[in-house]
Amino acid sequence: MLTDFGYILLFIIAGLVLLGVMLTIAKVLRPNHPNEEKLTTYESGEDPMGNANIQFNVRFYVIALIFVLFEVELLFLFPWSVVFGNEELIRQTDGQWGWFAMAEMTVFIGILIFGLAYAWAKGYLDWVRPKPQVPEIHSPVPADLYQKVNEKYSKKA
Repeated sequence: MLTDFGYILLFIIAGLVLLGVMLTIAKVLRPNHPNEEKLTTYESGEDPMGNANIQFNVRFYVIALIFVLFEVELLFLFPWSVVFGNEELIRQTDGQWGWFAMAEMTVFIGILIFGLAYAWAKGYLDWVRPKPQVPEIHSPVPADLYQKVNEKYSKKA
């Protein structure tokens, strides 16, 4: 006889086995004909501009950190608003709880706004574009053939 955790374990094992079987079947059936053109980085149909590790702008990290900061703020605001809206708790404390909670959250949001203003004043939110590097791609397909294809499809548009 299996417990509830045993059934969960069986479902996990069955899922992993099914995943392994599907990946194995896909590996056996798919064609494998790599060449230089297929192994290049895909950038929305355009030729890649330099090394992918160099082209990533470091400012994305700063924007992501500020985004995470304000997401955490929302995680703190939701439970606060639920407790702050509790009329019974406010009645028990003769209204003092409401003013204390409001002052506490005002200080919390004020600190976050101060941090955002500091990041803005320091220029951490200014977007600086990296200088593009012209790649050197040695393709077996001639460049004039690419040009002909581009002209063909640009006339249709």
